[in-house]
Amino acid sequence: MLLAAAAVLSLHALLFMWFFNRNGSSGFSSSSTAEEVTRGVDASGLTAIVTGASSGIGTETARVLALRGVHVIMGVRNMASGREVKDALVREIPAAKVDVMELDLSSLASVRKFASEFNSSGRPLNLLINNAGIMATPFMLSKDNIELQFATNHLGHFLLTNLLLDTMKKTARESDIEGRIVNVSSEFHRYPYPEGIRFDNINDQSGYKRFLAYGQSKLANVLHANELTRRFKEDGVNITANSLHPGVIATNLFRHNTSLATDNPIRVFLKSLAGLVLKNVQQGAATTCYVALNPQVKGVSGEYFSGCNLAAACSESRDAQLAKKLWDFSMDLVQ
Repeated sequence: MLLAAAAVLSLHALLFMWFFNRNGSSGFSSSSTAEEVTRGVDASGLTAIVTGASSGIGTETARVLALRGVHVIMGVRNMASGREVKDALVREIPAAKVDVMELDLSSLASVRKFASEFNSSGRPLNLLINNAGIMATPFMLSKDNIELQFATNHLGHFLLTNLLLDTMKKTARESDIEGRIVNVSSEFHRYPYPEGIRFDNINDQSGYKRFLAYGQSKLANVLHANELTRRFKEDGVNITANSLHPGVIATNLFRHNTSLATDNPIRVFLKSLAGLVLKNVQQGAATTCYVALNPQVKGVSGEYFSGCNLAAACSESRDAQLAKKLWDFSMDLVQ
């Protein structure tokens, strides 16, 4: 019942956005593509890490960044898929600078290995795109015995960001170019558990609800960016941190939801509308690329974007004390 209601509400919102879509103050909208929002941007000389770059909007983000001259480091769990994507990008963009490195965000050991290897390479780091994620999985624990969606969507990126911060700070200082951290969140950040973040029972299987757990992890993405912003401003660091909703991408709908069988009327209805209402990957990667590269976003930090425009995140996500508590909680878990 919860899923059916959420589907109906989402469809109402999506239909409204699609049929009454207008360019916002940025000059772009929910139907803009990643290439459109970065047109004219010369990002030669910049280096970016994109997590989850071997599929979906991660691949499109990597492609468009490479198209604009960025040296892209693809952080991927499946190296074979990552190499295939890299080869395809180089065939399309012969001048593309793309590397593939193994990164499993559900494993803190893998995150540490990735960060150590990158930091040891001596490469600069201008952009960190925390894109990878999983959605609405059955209850599982990560390799570090932490609820899998929280571990993958938030905690892995939290540790990765912390381990790369010194390199980002050094790059920003020596290049005098603003660094940017982009957390790919979701409108689901508005629908976590009633307590927001379940600090006292993060691994409670009996009370686990897959979509609420997803919402919890996406709320954590926004809180993380906001706490980073507070710390950067306090320390006078030339790095911004923002979060965003990429849109609902047709290919990702209900991927892990076994309760919607292939002949379920809701699923059939949603799939029939997908091509008309939902975003394709070119549109789905647009807000990420806009926040990462567009000069309009220079100096903007601690904000939430949707449809390539500033948007209002939920009130919980703007709670500075909650952001600080999540930071301390996450530090305890990764240590």
